[in-house]
Amino acid sequence: MPIYRKPDRPNWWIDIRLPNGKRIRRSTGTENRRQAQEYHDRIKAELWQQEKLDKEPERTFADAAIRVLQLSEGQKDYATKVLHIQYWREIFSGRTLCSLTSEEIINNLPTHRLRREGDKRKPAKLAPATKNRYLATMSRIMTVAEDVGWIVKRPKLEKFKEKRVRVRWITRDEARSLLNNLTTPWMRDVSAFALATGARMGEILNLEWRDVDLSKNIAWVRADKAKSGRARPLPLNSDALNILNSRTGRDGKWVFTRDTGTHTTDINRRSFNLAAKKSGIKDFHFHDLRHTWASWHIQAGTPLFVLKEMGGWENLEMVKKYAHLNADHLAIHANVVTFWSPQVVELVADNKKAAGEAA
Repeated sequence: MPIYRKPDRPNWWIDIRLPNGKRIRRSTGTENRRQAQEYHDRIKAELWQQEKLDKEPERTFADAAIRVLQLSEGQKDYATKVLHIQYWREIFSGRTLCSLTSEEIINNLPTHRLRREGDKRKPAKLAPATKNRYLATMSRIMTVAEDVGWIVKRPKLEKFKEKRVRVRWITRDEARSLLNNLTTPWMRDVSAFALATGARMGEILNLEWRDVDLSKNIAWVRADKAKSGRARPLPLNSDALNILNSRTGRDGKWVFTRDTGTHTTDINRRSFNLAAKKSGIKDFHFHDLRHTWASWHIQAGTPLFVLKEMGGWENLEMVKKYAHLNADHLAIHANVVTFWSPQVVELVADNKKAAGEAA
């Protein structure tokens, strides 16, 4: 039969035999019989053209997906691309690239977070930002297909509107209170180091002594531990140096370990949240220590491009979210353009004179 259903599969499948005896069996990717029949007829016509007219076979979605994985190998977000592509391949299995439309791609976006093996938690609803990551992977696939000539024009994929970037920071007095209320010594060191360097949680907890040079006041974040996938220096101020000096000799490999001596890849969130509550600090997370460090730098006059290098951000746009915290560089230009005419100046003087006489 040309189209059929497998007992344990909801989608229709096609079964086509070519004149040369070759047999094609694949899923149509749809539960709708009419759509499955249309897919069967189109594939049969394409195969006939390839066989009789020696026409170049149309590339499938899987062809482009595999090409993207090959090009992405070694990148920091490779695992995420694999997850996205696995999802899209299940949706568009066997489909030709030219048959995919923008509307169809948008309509097939996941609505909830995919459950990993062994994860018993209820799948959370996907935020617009996460959906945009799925669209970015699909857009990359279509761009590669267009570049190699497999499709004439890639579908236009409109992104979802994301929430504004959250910048939460605290004052120095609040920071001192937070640290004083942290009753877990190792958490106090980790939090103070985050405030002193702006390093991310993973960069701090995975810092090794071999990557620290106390004589030169610098540490190094290795490429495999950096969010950007690129190694970067971590300048150490006096606060950071004091913390490191106090921890020397505790462990031969890791800079930061629990008070029991064991290495960890996560903070004690209960301890951190309790300290924030005792300090009267609301809506504050560990990563906000990095925001606080960056905010203090901007308020102290550190240039954005310098802060970008110190914090390991990939581009200047990611640092501009802190720019509003310091407007000193704008004040010096305020008087470059004025609109006060002599008549207005005279009027202001008259008003002041009248006010003085009235007094």
